[in-house]
Amino acid sequence: MATFSVQAHPTDAASWTELARTVEAAGFDALFAADHPGDCASPFVALAAAAAVTSTLGLGSYVSNAGVREPILLAADVATLDVVSGGRARLGLGAGHTPVEWRAVGRERPDVAGRVRRCVAVAEAVRSLLAGHEVTVDTEELTAHSARLKEPRPVQDRIPLTVGTANSTLLRWAGAHADVVGLTGFGRTLPDGHQHTVRWRAEQIEAQLAQVAAGAAGRDTPPVLEALVQHVAVTDDAEAAAAVTAAETGLTPAEVLATPFVLIGTPDEIVSAVAGHERRWGVTRFVVRAGAVDALAPLLPRLAGKELDFEHTRK
Repeated sequence: MATFSVQAHPTDAASWTELARTVEAAGFDALFAADHPGDCASPFVALAAAAAVTSTLGLGSYVSNAGVREPILLAADVATLDVVSGGRARLGLGAGHTPVEWRAVGRERPDVAGRVRRCVAVAEAVRSLLAGHEVTVDTEELTAHSARLKEPRPVQDRIPLTVGTANSTLLRWAGAHADVVGLTGFGRTLPDGHQHTVRWRAEQIEAQLAQVAAGAAGRDTPPVLEALVQHVAVTDDAEAAAAVTAAETGLTPAEVLATPFVLIGTPDEIVSAVAGHERRWGVTRFVVRAGAVDALAPLLPRLAGKELDFEHTRK
């Protein structure tokens, strides 16, 4: 049984609130807002607006850049969203790959190891703040003195944490501590600071999952695995559609169709692929872009296994 969520960002009030209503009514699990300061709307303001027109939909940033978000401010935003949504907030964090975002707050983007250390430090601090603890940290990566989130207090006892990454160290940490590991499939960041090479081949996915498993060793309940889907196409010619993505990524069409980061094919083929990703990789959650909502909405009952459950109960 698979769960689908939608990542988007608002451009105007009417279309944003309509998207929130549509996503909830269709049966998607959550609406996530992109978080790139300077390049898109504030996620928490947008999500508060979405909360006002929905009642069950999960809401969160996907994902916030831990390099440019201070823990007390991020914790206050998440807690406020939890309050105004009646307990539907999610916390999404990543290490921050875009240099311009770091420079915009007066920092130079550190190397990969430095970004990972900062992400872990921010994640731990935000979780402590949301739990009601006082936080003092004084390291190269993070400084906070006697920080405490007195108000507002979250509705949820524990706000679910998603860590989005393809980095080995952060995958291990997420395996040990996160509720959801968001598999991005990202490789090297390209010169524009936004685009990436991909790590979509089977052996690369297996290596990433091995890191998660190593981190999760000893946990009673391992984290849920989630894939960020970059392309969705409902088509009778999967090979031709996959060939376009293959040319863009340097993969073969067969490799594109085998990866959980792309869903291409007829409705039956997509349902089969999603089931296959759960069997092979253990991936049970998928995040798609807003442009995929219309194509996937009719398939959600099948993707969630509800049609099968209904048939079983009738017999």
